[in-house]
Amino acid sequence: MTDLPERQPNGLTVLDLYCHRGGMAMGYYLAGYDVVGVDIDPAVEDAYPFPFVHGDAIEYLLAHGHEYDLIHGSPPCQAYTPLNAYNHKTYPDLIAPTRDAMLTVGRPYVIENVEAARPEMRDPIMLCGPMFDLRMYRHRLFETSFPITAPAHPEHTAICTRNGYLPTPERPFMTITGGRHSRAWQNAAADAMGMPWLKVPPGGDIPAGIRGVCEAIPPAYAQWIGEQAEAAIRHLYARAAA
Repeated sequence: MTDLPERQPNGLTVLDLYCHRGGMAMGYYLAGYDVVGVDIDPAVEDAYPFPFVHGDAIEYLLAHGHEYDLIHGSPPCQAYTPLNAYNHKTYPDLIAPTRDAMLTVGRPYVIENVEAARPEMRDPIMLCGPMFDLRMYRHRLFETSFPITAPAHPEHTAICTRNGYLPTPERPFMTITGGRHSRAWQNAAADAMGMPWLKVPPGGDIPAGIRGVCEAIPPAYAQWIGEQAEAAIRHLYARAAA
């Protein structure tokens, strides 16, 4: 991705931990922040639309978190997802260690994860696609160190396509989960998420593109959070200066 959308900078910075392919990052960018992402997977750099650091998220946070105005973290969700009941693999549980590091650094923070991680999170709010006029249902939880509200949650009345199928007038919402899907499906899913930079071009790596869009968070979620975070950050700085 070479051309970023226009936005009004707010002069603040956000550290995007476990950044994946930049869904949350783009939302913070649109809210006005300058963004730096960190991920242990070096392949992320090819798709991430902002400055990227390859490394351990918690190690980087402890070393550099004080350099940022806001810290966001999306620890891997595999340890909490119900699908783990079928594959019986052991995944790292990183929500608590990430929170501990954030509290050590002392900056305002956001932690994102799936609904099944609710017992591990502190008073999270839930966001979903129709709250932002997106044609997909994707519930995600957000724990924040500052007060935050969620938009009204419309009823889930629109019918979803089956996974792997393109939307139709009768089934306008997409089901966006993993599988052996086509490039056309992957591109449509990227559009539904509001992440056009994830579209796989002819000859591109379709499996990687599918993983990217299926793991992503719509930028609209982070833009909503980022705008509320700005008010909290300004208040903290005003108190410190008083």
